[in-house]
Amino acid sequence: MLNRQQPPDFKQVSTINFIQPEKRVLDNGVPVFTIYSGEQDLVRIEFIFENVNWKLEKPLQAIAVNTLINNGTNKLTSKEIAEQIDFYGAFFQTEYVQDQSLVTLYTLNKHLHSVLPIVKDVLSDSQFPQHELDIYIQNQKQKLQVNLKKNDVLSRKEFAHALFGDTAYGVNIKAEHYDALKREDLIEYFKAAYAPNNCTIVVSGKFNDAGFNLLNDAFGKDWEKSNAVKNSFNFSTKDKKNIYIEKPEALQSAIRIGQLAINRKHEDFSGLQILNTVLGGYFGSRLMNNIREDKGYTYGIGSGISSLQQAGYLFIATEVGADVCPAALQEIYKEIDILKNELIGDEELNLVRNYMLGSMLGSLENVFSHADKFKNIYFSGLDYSYYTNYIETVKKITAAELLALANKYFTTENFTEVVIGRK
Repeated sequence: MLNRQQPPDFKQVSTINFIQPEKRVLDNGVPVFTIYSGEQDLVRIEFIFENVNWKLEKPLQAIAVNTLINNGTNKLTSKEIAEQIDFYGAFFQTEYVQDQSLVTLYTLNKHLHSVLPIVKDVLSDSQFPQHELDIYIQNQKQKLQVNLKKNDVLSRKEFAHALFGDTAYGVNIKAEHYDALKREDLIEYFKAAYAPNNCTIVVSGKFNDAGFNLLNDAFGKDWEKSNAVKNSFNFSTKDKKNIYIEKPEALQSAIRIGQLAINRKHEDFSGLQILNTVLGGYFGSRLMNNIREDKGYTYGIGSGISSLQQAGYLFIATEVGADVCPAALQEIYKEIDILKNELIGDEELNLVRNYMLGSMLGSLENVFSHADKFKNIYFSGLDYSYYTNYIETVKKITAAELLALANKYFTTENFTEVVIGRK
């Protein structure tokens, strides 16, 4: 009989098995990576395009094109595209991130032959009708106006601009940038970026040879190449910046602190992720225990490390009562100083190890998750040894090594500090 007074045996995660992709190539050279799982008759096809041809005077080109790409071709109106995709029970979405623009299709395999030609029409012949652009400009300006009144949104915006300046990573978008959008600029960018020589396709789900042949028939020919130039930026550590935008009526102040750091390609990245988890990367972190649980200054506080293709950065973010903003800032820097001067105890470090390994294992809940893990390494120029090294680092890193990393990367004298509200 099960003894419910005795806890189950604890076992640390030893290995994690990843579903690795099979690489194939369309007739026109587009690489296709397939993460196969045959349990359900469902497939996700991601068309991933590198962001290109960055122009400071036209900072919204890539974003607007990605948003409006399915709003009409020479053959189909936006309504007809939506109705046909919906008729087959498929789902079509777009996403813009700092380094890439994505177009993603979810569909049942039995409808691939019907849905793929629609997506091909969108990716090769979008027209960006003026009336759709006008609606987009109007809506986005209103959204921007509302967001700029939100302290957390404004702090994130100011922080990115302080770190990355007038690049695609940090440009300070204003209403006049939307007013400057022209249909011809969108068509120009569309032809440059959404081309086969700038495309990678990642397929996950139940996808066999017949599916690949349909994909090749649709996208392996009659798709014009371009001469686009992939975005390239240079960043360096800057002097400390203090940005304070006062809002006398604010009840809460938004805080965002951090600096440029390393990205996933660096050998210290896994160790820095562990250190970040201790500081503010999970609910039991030191920042949460201090700022939320002990002091009651906030509902939530966290820290993170973001890896971009051409940079990385670390940050701490929270919203606190305006009357306790100075005290919250003091406690944040105190927790960083402790990490730089005192070894992490064995019990806390083991808790973090188990949390991180469990989170990694738990994040691989389906075939789409495995595809996401592949994209993380592929677009960083890495292979699956990255995950092997990550797991070994989590298991074996010592408190002394974490202390050294804290002193190497938590250089608070170089931190950018953004406060929106009152302090």
